[in-house]
Amino acid sequence: MIISKISLKNWRNFESVEVNLRDRAFVVGPNAAGKSNFMDAFRFLRDIALPRGGLQEAINQRGGFSKIRSLSARKQTDISISVELSDPGKDEFRWKYELGIKIEQRGAREPYVLKETVWANGSKNPIMSRPNDEDIQDPKRRTQTYLEQVSANAQFREIADFFQQVQYLHLVPQLVKYPEAFRGRKLAGDPFGIDFLESVAKAPAKVRDARLKRIDRALAQVVPHFRELSYRPDEVTGVPHLQVKFDHWRGIPSNQREDQFSDGTLRIIGLLWSLLSGDSLLLLEEPELSLHTGIVSQLAPLIHKLQKTKSGLRQVILSTHSEVLLQDRGIDPSEVLMLVPGQDGTTTVQPASNDEQIDRLLSGGMNLAEAIMPRTIARNSHQMLLQLFQG
Repeated sequence: MIISKISLKNWRNFESVEVNLRDRAFVVGPNAAGKSNFMDAFRFLRDIALPRGGLQEAINQRGGFSKIRSLSARKQTDISISVELSDPGKDEFRWKYELGIKIEQRGAREPYVLKETVWANGSKNPIMSRPNDEDIQDPKRRTQTYLEQVSANAQFREIADFFQQVQYLHLVPQLVKYPEAFRGRKLAGDPFGIDFLESVAKAPAKVRDARLKRIDRALAQVVPHFRELSYRPDEVTGVPHLQVKFDHWRGIPSNQREDQFSDGTLRIIGLLWSLLSGDSLLLLEEPELSLHTGIVSQLAPLIHKLQKTKSGLRQVILSTHSEVLLQDRGIDPSEVLMLVPGQDGTTTVQPASNDEQIDRLLSGGMNLAEAIMPRTIARNSHQMLLQLFQG
């Protein structure tokens, strides 16, 4: 399944958004337009569905209800997220899930479920709708969603299972190299890769070796003097490590562990590992960071190729600032979501395929990057240096 549509109301800097999604989506926009906030809506649903998660934990991880509610929410202060889950290529949704949450302005300050509704197989009649009679009799029940309760979601557990498997990656190389220096409260899903090596270690040996062998072949094409990538846990402590052999002028290959890898090498390994791991929705935050433009130019076709899994087609949603990445002719305008900041601090989301000006530019021979990326530049960015050194 893929998420074929998402609707947001009062979510962070999105006052009202409804957008269709394909199996691949490229989210673009100026800095601080809300790319991370848009992708966090998917993570929020995942964090609710996780066994050790839940609604209250998901909100607390984000700093509380006031931090995720749009500042433009004045009269209607509730937050709503709605998603449709469909089989690729099918117009009719398999599942539709809607969650509305609110917090009282006075009295109890615990967020609660304003509404929770599930529809199945394109029907207009929900199979589950809250609040129900039990919620009215016991208001405390509304501090939890049915999505997080195994005893309550039997009819639509496929939705909960789907969200539990959502993966997010914005690998920070320093966290992988020096995890002991950054230990603290863990974030759900390990978004920044502090436990990346542990995830490699936990994979079944045959699966791990097969994935690393494919990554090995890819690295050999882009990393100078590369000889071999392997998994090498510490013989004494068992701590997981990756090792790379590099050709040396003495003729004897030298071995390096991950703390000696370049940032780019680590990010390539993390990116390829995540693309090869599973068939669930994958969220990628600016995968072009630390990578040479020659590699970045191949990311779109690489993702397209690796989306095809044994169980079907995997959905990948990524944010990017890279003009090189979007130059690939295989990207359809309907796959590009443009985030457009408004004057009131809110952001709208518009597929590039719905923009007449972009359509004219493409018809005139421009590629997507040439037509779209100038629209993502902050209006007065050319004055940044001037303002910095004035006075």
